[in-house]
Amino acid sequence: MTTTPEQLARLAALGTATVYEANGQTGAFDSGLKPLDPGSRMAGRAVTLDLPPADNWYVHLAVLQAGPGDVLVVDAKGYLEAGPWGDVLTCAAQQRGLAGLVIDGAVRDSRDIIDSGFPVFTRGLSIKGTSKSVPGRINVPVHVGGVTVEPGDVVLGDADGLVRVPAAEIGQALRASESRQAKENGFRERLRIGATTLELLGLADPR
Repeated sequence: MTTTPEQLARLAALGTATVYEANGQTGAFDSGLKPLDPGSRMAGRAVTLDLPPADNWYVHLAVLQAGPGDVLVVDAKGYLEAGPWGDVLTCAAQQRGLAGLVIDGAVRDSRDIIDSGFPVFTRGLSIKGTSKSVPGRINVPVHVGGVTVEPGDVVLGDADGLVRVPAAEIGQALRASESRQAKENGFRERLRIGATTLELLGLADPR
């Protein structure tokens, strides 16, 4: 079943930590992938790209295969000495309605990207350019940040990090995440009237 825009918006509002915890503590990308702008919040369906280091020919092609609500997830092999993504590709992605970019590699033009408001999660920055001659592979399983991402999976990102939810688990993950959020909201209310975290979590006081 196709993930709907309404489901994506609800997942994004919940936040990555809540979704990760509620969905069996699975799918967290490693903490080396950071948002350029900590205020970024992103949720979308994965369009994946297996990219040769230091070449961005297929990045341009992948942007054309993605559309509204999609997140481009790029395995650039963690290579940090060239930036296959910059301000021009950001503009192109925004024109096509992409929800964001995750790249296990580097980007450049970071200030312009931040100013654009387009969510980008990356391992690093590099001012160096790339060639445009080596083919990549689009919409194949990729391994990014320690997580295997399949085309169509949902990827969420915010200041806390990134998490992947398999396409087949979206409904379940959403229900579990909203239930967890409601439970935590209840905890906050009880803390305000004098409860302790030990009581709420059923933990022993060793004193």
